[in-house]
Amino acid sequence: MKRRTLLAASAALGAMLSAPMALADGWQPERPMTMVIGFAPGGSTDIQGRVLARALEEHFGQPVNVVNQPGGGGAVALTRFLNTEPDGHTFMFGVQLGLTFSPIVTETEYDIDDFRYAGTLVAGQFGIVTRGDAPFQSFEELVEYGRENPMTYAQQLPMDQAIMQIIADQEGIDLAIVPTGGGGGMAPLVLGGEVDFAFSGGTHAQYTPTGEMNVLAFLTRERSPFYPDVPTLAELGYPYAMDDYRSFFLPGGTPDEIVAAFEDAARFAVEHPQFVETTVENTLHPIVFMDAEETEATIREIRTANEALMAD
Repeated sequence: MKRRTLLAASAALGAMLSAPMALADGWQPERPMTMVIGFAPGGSTDIQGRVLARALEEHFGQPVNVVNQPGGGGAVALTRFLNTEPDGHTFMFGVQLGLTFSPIVTETEYDIDDFRYAGTLVAGQFGIVTRGDAPFQSFEELVEYGRENPMTYAQQLPMDQAIMQIIADQEGIDLAIVPTGGGGGMAPLVLGGEVDFAFSGGTHAQYTPTGEMNVLAFLTRERSPFYPDVPTLAELGYPYAMDDYRSFFLPGGTPDEIVAAFEDAARFAVEHPQFVETTVENTLHPIVFMDAEETEATIREIRTANEALMAD
């Protein structure tokens, strides 16, 4: 893999970053742009996206307006995106799971070939979280508690719901699922004690330093570099993983020169001080750059792996 990972700390931020890139020759937007985010305001994707929009304004020289279209882990936004004019002025920033998993478990109007992919900027940090004063503070304790007590779980994506339902059935847990539109909807349910535990795409980073939330396990294949003592589900004996990245999506039929322009924009953003600081220091996500070609290859690779997982 060619992907380049950048993990910055505040003290080293200035040394890591280079001077802003000049806008390369080629396609340039002619009017204000729209960034679509497939999650509700307040979650980690939204927080990153709004800072990213300001960085892109510097790069492209046009205002970038953010529009949230939550639902189905990005599936609602992708469905609406099908009819978007492929002129580069409307684009998506979001997770890949709407392409790598949603079409496997639900009927969608779109698939991978309906879009173009123009670069990856961030790696996912999907976790299972609970409130800081919950009666269980590890995933093993959650399972023991759940065998004796009905539990409620706040989901965000079709895949995290499927995985937790499989584990609940396996462990004999009576589990009720509570849908949310993203981290902004999940957090108050967990903090208010309205659910026992939840999926978090990164919103937990705002609450773990204060002890308001605790991460019980990660759904990624490898442990988070920000929570090195928290195990993955695979380490706990559950052979399920959710690897994901946050990328630029463009409408199908977008010309190559526009794809190349957004790839350049991704290169600019992963070295933009405010975007890096917000992503790494605030939402605790690694910066990971992949070009357009590798982004599409990664989406197809993860989709194939997820199809095999669900077939089992």
